[in-house]
Amino acid sequence: MSDSQTLHWQALGRDHHLPPFTDYKALNAKGTRIITRASGVYLWDSEGHKILDAMAGLWCVNVGYGREELVEAAAQQMRELPYYNLFFQTAHPPALALAKAIAEIAPAGMNHVFFTGSGSEANDTVLRMVRHYWAIKGQPSKKVVIGRWNGYHGSTVAGASLGGMKAMHGQGDFPIPGIEHIDQPYWYGEGGELSPEEFGVRVADQLEQKILEIGEDKVAAFIAEPIQGAGGVIIPPDSYWPRIKGILARYDILFVADEVICGFGRTGEWFGSDYYGLAPDLMPIAKGLTSGYIPMGGVVVRDEVVHTLNEGGEFYHGFTYSGHPVAAAVALENIRILREEKIVERVKTKTAPYLQSRWQELAEHPLVGEARGVGMLGALELVKNKKTRERFADPGVGMLCREHCFRNGLVMRAVGDTMIVSPPLVIAEDEIDELIGKVRLCLDATAKDVLG
Repeated sequence: MSDSQTLHWQALGRDHHLPPFTDYKALNAKGTRIITRASGVYLWDSEGHKILDAMAGLWCVNVGYGREELVEAAAQQMRELPYYNLFFQTAHPPALALAKAIAEIAPAGMNHVFFTGSGSEANDTVLRMVRHYWAIKGQPSKKVVIGRWNGYHGSTVAGASLGGMKAMHGQGDFPIPGIEHIDQPYWYGEGGELSPEEFGVRVADQLEQKILEIGEDKVAAFIAEPIQGAGGVIIPPDSYWPRIKGILARYDILFVADEVICGFGRTGEWFGSDYYGLAPDLMPIAKGLTSGYIPMGGVVVRDEVVHTLNEGGEFYHGFTYSGHPVAAAVALENIRILREEKIVERVKTKTAPYLQSRWQELAEHPLVGEARGVGMLGALELVKNKKTRERFADPGVGMLCREHCFRNGLVMRAVGDTMIVSPPLVIAEDEIDELIGKVRLCLDATAKDVLG
């Protein structure tokens, strides 16, 4: 497309569009980038630039762009039944078949799904469901949900409250009542002089301390991402999850593993709960469920919880688009592709080990204090001093690096001064080589700016 066409789209944005998570004044002065098409692991903008999408959209395009099977699944379903709801004691085949398909790949004992339109809606559902569960069991005072600082569970009122993003909490008097937080297992940023193992135990023990502080009779659930995504790809020390599992076994509260990012193969297992050997009671899902081709989310629920819900009468909760037939048809086809092409197995045995090996090479760069990753997730800590972990005084080094990425045909996200990637699961080894090469180029350009 021409430059004039780009200017036209940018003008429409300024005049009519309010994008998410955006400083509107700054964006209007700069002008938004217009993405016009995509294929495989690549995007193209309106000026014809080819961009390697190392974030898979927003952690979601697991099977890559341009899968005609998903397009056809949507078109066929639209012709047959474009919409009907799941209210009023009705259902339709796509939603029912999808619930069964999810149960087949979910952790053992999780055989039911409540469908939503997104991960945020899934976490709204979690808050409603866990409180309803305890009320049915005759313990209506068990309402408090414990989350983690810097965790992310969406941007709705309930999702932002369950999450621990303080910038979000500052807009709208969040969290709402009944939500508490403990520290995140972020060893590199907050571990100080402790070893990773010591730090993992220390922050895990905060869960027990918080339960005792609030009172077990008032705590409904603990919610956490197996690996924190939007917080900066925070990978817990090896000591963390075993300690958390031991604490949960001692107390009568529910465990919610937010699988919106980790689910559907991101870690090299179907779910992050499989990777860490967790046994959640509820699992919010979205993103990789449809590979982002159409909005859909849900909550996978353990059988014992469902048995209690069955005794509680009507659950006054749901959405117009819960289990939308077109979304369900796309999700079914997406899961079929993941299974039949053995994409998750390939990530585990081939491409993730290769990515992580190449990713560790970046730790040698003078800007990088730590390179970490699991599966198809990676993070780089940008620091002024590698030995002391001293950060730059200007907190915008990450965004500076991100701008260099855009100029060099790469999408790599900045979380403060942490650079993160989450490429499509179908990325090939030569594309991983291209990714690493572009990251190194952008790190070099950033180092030139800040180190001279």
